[in-house]
Amino acid sequence: MNSLPKFVASTTLDEPLEWNATLLGADVVDAVAELKKQPGEDILIYGSSALVNTLMPHKLIDEYRFMIYPLVLGTGKRFFKDGGDKHNLALKRTETSSTGVTMLVCELIA
Repeated sequence: MNSLPKFVASTTLDEPLEWNATLLGADVVDAVAELKKQPGEDILIYGSSALVNTLMPHKLIDEYRFMIYPLVLGTGKRFFKDGGDKHNLALKRTETSSTGVTMLVCELIA
């Protein structure tokens, strides 16, 4: 993981960054669109609802992986903001771990 390139969307960090990371800059939508044009591996977003909600309206996310844990906490933060556009997804596959965590892999329907 440490050897993989990392791209950081931040309004508070400055370069140089550590751990093989590059700051995306102020226009994260254009930066991600440019990254998607380049050959290479998939681009992953880990748990940033702000970044997901920024990229969704521009259709820059091709696949969503939802992890469902067998636990009810009762409160929490909504991942998707209210008032956003509707995005149709198609279920590609499911995976369930030995602890009951289920992952739904969905892709954006154009």
